[in-house]
Amino acid sequence: MMTPKEIAELVVKTLDGKKAHDIKMLRTTDVTVLADYFVICTASSSTQIKTLADEVERAVEEAGEEVLHREGYRSGGWVLIDLGCVVVHLFMDETRKFYNLEHLWSDAEEIDVSALVTP
Repeated sequence: MMTPKEIAELVVKTLDGKKAHDIKMLRTTDVTVLADYFVICTASSSTQIKTLADEVERAVEEAGEEVLHREGYRSGGWVLIDLGCVVVHLFMDETRKFYNLEHLWSDAEEIDVSALVTP
Protein backbone atom coordinates (compact mmCIF):
# COMPACT_ATOMS: atom_id res chain seq x y z
CA MET A 1 0.00 0.00 0.00
CA MET A 2 1.36 3.39 -1.02
CA THR A 3 1.37 6.51 1.15
CA PRO A 4 -0.64 9.53 -0.05
CA LYS A 5 2.64 11.30 -0.89
CA GLU A 6 3.87 8.33 -2.96
CA ILE A 7 0.57 8.28 -4.88
CA ALA A 8 0.80 12.04 -5.54
CA GLU A 9 4.42 11.65 -6.71
CA LEU A 10 3.42 8.79 -9.03
CA VAL A 11 0.69 11.02 -10.49
CA VAL A 12 3.16 13.89 -11.03
CA LYS A 13 5.65 11.59 -12.80
CA THR A 14 2.88 10.09 -14.95
CA LEU A 15 1.58 13.52 -15.96
CA ASP A 16 5.09 14.71 -16.76
CA GLY A 17 5.69 11.61 -18.88
CA LYS A 18 2.69 12.57 -21.01
CA LYS A 19 3.80 16.21 -21.41
CA ALA A 20 1.37 17.91 -19.00
CA HIS A 21 2.26 21.56 -18.33
CA ASP A 22 2.67 23.54 -15.10
CA ILE A 23 2.26 20.58 -12.72
CA LYS A 24 1.62 21.60 -9.12
CA MET A 25 1.36 19.40 -6.03
CA LEU A 26 -0.39 20.89 -3.00
CA ARG A 27 -0.31 19.29 0.43
CA THR A 28 -3.86 19.87 1.64
CA THR A 29 -3.84 17.69 4.78
CA ASP A 30 -4.07 20.66 7.14
CA VAL A 31 -6.61 22.72 5.15
CA THR A 32 -9.30 20.25 4.07
CA VAL A 33 -10.64 16.78 4.76
CA LEU A 34 -11.16 16.23 1.01
CA ALA A 35 -7.67 14.85 0.37
CA ASP A 36 -4.08 14.89 1.56
CA TYR A 37 -2.80 16.16 -1.80
CA PHE A 38 -4.12 17.95 -4.86
CA VAL A 39 -2.21 17.53 -8.11
CA ILE A 40 -3.05 20.18 -10.72
CA CYS A 41 -1.85 20.44 -14.31
CA THR A 42 -2.61 22.00 -17.68
CA ALA A 43 -3.16 20.12 -20.93
CA SER A 44 -2.91 21.58 -24.42
CA SER A 45 -6.07 19.91 -25.79
CA SER A 46 -9.15 17.96 -24.75
CA THR A 47 -7.54 14.89 -26.35
CA GLN A 48 -4.50 15.35 -24.11
CA ILE A 49 -6.73 15.70 -21.03
CA LYS A 50 -8.30 12.32 -21.81
CA THR A 51 -4.89 10.77 -22.41
CA LEU A 52 -3.62 12.17 -19.09
CA ALA A 53 -6.70 10.88 -17.25
CA ASP A 54 -6.34 7.41 -18.77
CA GLU A 55 -2.61 7.27 -18.00
CA VAL A 56 -3.05 8.41 -14.38
CA GLU A 57 -5.74 5.80 -13.81
CA ARG A 58 -3.61 3.08 -15.44
CA ALA A 59 -0.50 3.96 -13.39
CA VAL A 60 -2.41 4.12 -10.11
CA GLU A 61 -4.20 0.82 -10.73
CA GLU A 62 -0.94 -0.88 -11.79
CA ALA A 63 0.52 0.29 -8.46
CA GLY A 64 -2.33 -1.50 -6.68
CA GLU A 65 -4.32 1.59 -5.75
CA GLU A 66 -7.96 2.32 -6.51
CA VAL A 67 -9.55 5.08 -8.58
CA LEU A 68 -12.66 6.08 -6.63
CA HIS A 69 -14.29 8.51 -9.04
CA ARG A 70 -13.76 10.43 -12.25
CA GLU A 71 -15.66 13.60 -13.16
CA GLY A 72 -15.81 15.69 -16.34
CA TYR A 73 -14.23 13.18 -18.75
CA ARG A 74 -16.74 13.93 -21.51
CA SER A 75 -16.72 17.73 -21.10
CA GLY A 76 -13.14 18.20 -22.27
CA GLY A 77 -12.14 21.32 -20.27
CA TRP A 78 -11.53 19.79 -16.85
CA VAL A 79 -11.24 16.27 -15.48
CA LEU A 80 -11.13 15.46 -11.78
CA ILE A 81 -9.85 12.08 -10.63
CA ASP A 82 -10.53 11.13 -7.01
CA LEU A 83 -7.98 8.69 -5.63
CA GLY A 84 -9.21 9.12 -2.05
CA CYS A 85 -6.14 10.68 -0.47
CA VAL A 86 -5.16 12.44 -3.71
CA VAL A 87 -7.37 14.48 -6.03
CA VAL A 88 -6.05 15.11 -9.55
CA HIS A 89 -7.25 18.15 -11.54
CA LEU A 90 -6.55 18.16 -15.29
CA PHE A 91 -7.34 21.48 -16.94
CA MET A 92 -7.28 23.26 -20.26
CA ASP A 93 -5.40 26.55 -19.76
CA GLU A 94 -8.44 28.85 -19.85
CA THR A 95 -10.42 26.65 -17.45
CA ARG A 96 -7.48 26.45 -15.04
CA LYS A 97 -7.19 30.24 -14.97
CA PHE A 98 -10.95 30.55 -14.38
CA TYR A 99 -11.05 28.18 -11.39
CA ASN A 100 -7.62 29.27 -10.08
CA LEU A 101 -7.37 26.40 -7.58
CA GLU A 102 -3.88 27.44 -6.50
CA HIS A 103 -5.37 30.71 -5.21
CA LEU A 104 -8.46 29.01 -3.76
CA TRP A 105 -6.22 26.60 -1.84
CA SER A 106 -3.45 29.13 -1.13
CA ASP A 107 -3.28 27.96 2.50
CA ALA A 108 -2.05 24.58 1.27
CA GLU A 109 1.69 23.91 1.12
CA GLU A 110 3.05 23.73 -2.43
CA ILE A 111 5.42 20.78 -2.73
CA ASP A 112 8.47 21.23 -4.96
CA VAL A 113 8.10 18.73 -7.83
CA SER A 114 11.26 19.73 -9.72
CA ALA A 115 12.95 16.42 -8.81
CA LEU A 116 9.99 14.49 -10.24
CA VAL A 117 9.70 16.20 -13.63
CA THR A 118 12.01 16.61 -16.59
CA PRO A 119 13.37 20.16 -16.90
